[in-house]
Amino acid sequence: MKNTVLTAAGLCKSFAHNGGQLHILSHIDLALYKGDFTVVMGSSGSGKSTLLYALSGMDRATSGSVMYKENDLMRMKESSLSKLRYTDFGFIFQQMHLIGNLSLMENILVSGYLNKKNSAADVKSRTETLLEQMNIAHIKTHLPSQVSGGEQQRCAVARAVINEPELLFADEPTGALNRSNTNDVLDLLTSLNKNGQSILMVTHDIRAALRASRLLYLEDGKITGELCLPPYAQEEEKSRETQINAWLSSMNW
Repeated sequence: MKNTVLTAAGLCKSFAHNGGQLHILSHIDLALYKGDFTVVMGSSGSGKSTLLYALSGMDRATSGSVMYKENDLMRMKESSLSKLRYTDFGFIFQQMHLIGNLSLMENILVSGYLNKKNSAADVKSRTETLLEQMNIAHIKTHLPSQVSGGEQQRCAVARAVINEPELLFADEPTGALNRSNTNDVLDLLTSLNKNGQSILMVTHDIRAALRASRLLYLEDGKITGELCLPPYAQEEEKSRETQINAWLSSMNW
């Protein structure tokens, strides 16, 4: 039986709109499991990113609960949530949000130092290891503006996992990349997952969805479908793509 990392119950998110309420998320019940590579898909405006933000504590839902280690994120103070986000969670976005006047290495180090659970020497050692793993050690002293988009995103991945997060959240992490860089970043995420990293990713890209061990479909703020898959293997990519496309077609994607 899988261990649960995070659970949501009765999750709703709405906004005031034209004198009424616009419902973005509607009574979502969801469990995320340790070691899973969970991918959320759905049409534009279905609430995918809103769900990710609510589950990660980056935004508060209107009602419901989000439980992590016996704590309800909905009831936590902002200061406690902020600490949780840099100790237990990692984040990758479509826009990398790297600090422009810091080198790639310094961007990673800063996140490691914020955690304060490891010594400066340990943070530096892990940063050096990640730079090698992400294949950007040779440009570690470069500023973000001096490297490609794919190299920036690899740095963002390293920054997201420097503190060995329990759960890695990724919001369209390949949306701004070309095909080659997309594959590189997806390979990195797949490798992290095979080493035990739990991942929740929002995407509209079939290439990204191929890496999932679990696919969820969101429509009008509700989870309307789920597909579980074996771990990704490149030699089985074609059959996997066929299976996912058939499932998405059944979801009226």
